[in-house]
Amino acid sequence: IKNNEYVVIPKYNKNIFQQIMRKIIKTLAAAMGVAILLLPTKTYAQDKFTVNGKADFVSDYIWRGADQNSGFSVQPSLTLGYAGFSINVWGSQTLSRWNVEIPSKEFDINLSYSSNNFSVTVSDYWWSGVNRPYGHYKDSHFFEGTLTYCFGKSFPLTLSWSTMFAGADKNEEGKLQGSTYINASYQISLPADITLTPAIGFTPWKGYYHNKAAFTDISLKAGKDIKITDNFSIPLFVQAIVAPIYDRTYLVTGFSLGF
Repeated sequence: IKNNEYVVIPKYNKNIFQQIMRKIIKTLAAAMGVAILLLPTKTYAQDKFTVNGKADFVSDYIWRGADQNSGFSVQPSLTLGYAGFSINVWGSQTLSRWNVEIPSKEFDINLSYSSNNFSVTVSDYWWSGVNRPYGHYKDSHFFEGTLTYCFGKSFPLTLSWSTMFAGADKNEEGKLQGSTYINASYQISLPADITLTPAIGFTPWKGYYHNKAAFTDISLKAGKDIKITDNFSIPLFVQAIVAPIYDRTYLVTGFSLGF
């Protein structure tokens, strides 16, 4: 028994569980590869090379129900795209909590392919903090694969499945645990150009997020572009978040600047 929370599974059952987990992860990886090959082709406007930059300023950084202990933060991103493929570099840096032992800092790399309403993404997450070494890939990087599907404008439901497949996502025995996060969100257009987005997150088994299957986060987000001039507006959002697994609630706001 650990922390009086769960009973250790007998060894033979645990081995069976690990074998099943490995098969699930291998199947997801294979599915992602096949999906890229079989996705319907789409003609992009002259297959143009695109560059986009953005900086989000948020009152707090909550990721999948977990407080990242960042406080008021800036989250810049740079995206290069061509013919459905994109590479995105995303970061988060605290602007308010420098008095803690290791100030919050994150640096992520995301490789994606999108076609019609479907996308495949492979992510490298690193969130060790300010002045921490970046290169320890087995101990401080989390590698994740994500499948996302949006049903379209007539039914704006978006579903995503994310599974960690390498790096630091390990259990007490040092084995890959395949931590998985499932999310569903639905975008609602309201009068006055306001967008309302309810969302729910779930983890289906023990892993990085929780010691068993559980709902990680339930949220309601309202967003609107605030017009400054005829050619310039600032996207603003307010989001209420409930994290059942941590028994926490958050009210977060933020705005974006970008090109």
